[in-house]
Amino acid sequence: MSESLLFLSNGDHPVPAVLVESAHTPDSLASASGIYITASGSAMLQADSYLLRSFDQWLWLAAESGSLTMRDDTMELNLRAGDCCMIPPNHLPVTMVVPQEARILWISVGGTLSGSFLQRMGALPHHMMKQGALPSQINLASHIVQATVRIAASQDASSAQLQQLLWAMLASHSGQPVAMDAVLSHEIAKVVDAMRKNQYKDSFSLAEMAALSRMPVETFRKRFVSEVGMPPQSYQLYCKMERAKILLKDGYSVRQAGVEVGMNDPYHFSKTFKNIVGMSPSAYSKTATK
Repeated sequence: MSESLLFLSNGDHPVPAVLVESAHTPDSLASASGIYITASGSAMLQADSYLLRSFDQWLWLAAESGSLTMRDDTMELNLRAGDCCMIPPNHLPVTMVVPQEARILWISVGGTLSGSFLQRMGALPHHMMKQGALPSQINLASHIVQATVRIAASQDASSAQLQQLLWAMLASHSGQPVAMDAVLSHEIAKVVDAMRKNQYKDSFSLAEMAALSRMPVETFRKRFVSEVGMPPQSYQLYCKMERAKILLKDGYSVRQAGVEVGMNDPYHFSKTFKNIVGMSPSAYSKTATK
C-alpha cells in the first residue's frame, strides 16, 4: 500500500486497510482567498492504535461513527460519534486509539487565514481541541472528501466546490441557516434566525419555536430534525455553548458568559457547558487564553 497522507506506519502502528484520501492543490482564486483545503480523507478503523502525521496545516478530524481517543504528550481527548477534533499546524505527533471499529473524516486546511478560520470554528491556537460537530458539518465534510477525490481523479484544477463546502461548514458552526444538503426552508430558517438575533440570550421552548414557524409542535420538531439533523432544543444548546466559548475567549467570567447565553445559574451553566464542550468553562477559559 502507498503511503497515507494522514497515518504513519511503523511496527506498532498500522495504516487502516479501508482508506480513501486525496491531496488538493488550490487554484489561484482559492490561494488568493487565504483559506483552502489541501487534503481530505475518510477511513474505517479497526480496533488498534494509529499514529497521525504532524501536518504543517490545520487538521479538522471527526468521528463519524464509533469512538476513539486522541493522545499527545499533554492531553487525551475522547471522541464519540459526532465529535470533532482540531489540531494546530506542526503539532506533536498524535496517537489515535480505537477500542472498537470506528469511521473518521478529516480535512487539512491551509492558507494565511486558516488559523483565524479554524479558531472561528472553535479551535485553540496551541492545543488540540475537541467539540461537538453539527450533523450538517459531518455531512459537508463527507461531501468535501468525495469532491477532493473526484477533482484529483479528473485532474480538474477548480477549487470552487471545495471552497463553498468549507465556508458552509463555518456558516453552519456559526448558527447560520445551513441544512444537511441545502439551505433551510423558510419556516425553519425563521426559527434559527430568531435564535441568532440576540446571540442566544433567549431560551425558546419547543412550543415557542413551533409558533414562530407557524407549524404544529410535532410537525415542526420532525421538520427541524430532518433539515438540521438534530432536535431543535439540542441545537439551541449547542449554539449557546458556542457563543459562550467566544465570550470566555474574550475575557468574560463564567458567570457573565452564562448570563449572556440566558443561563443565570452558574452551576447549571457550568454543568451544561462541560457536558457539551467536554471541559468546564473555567478550564476552557484558562486554556483558550494561554
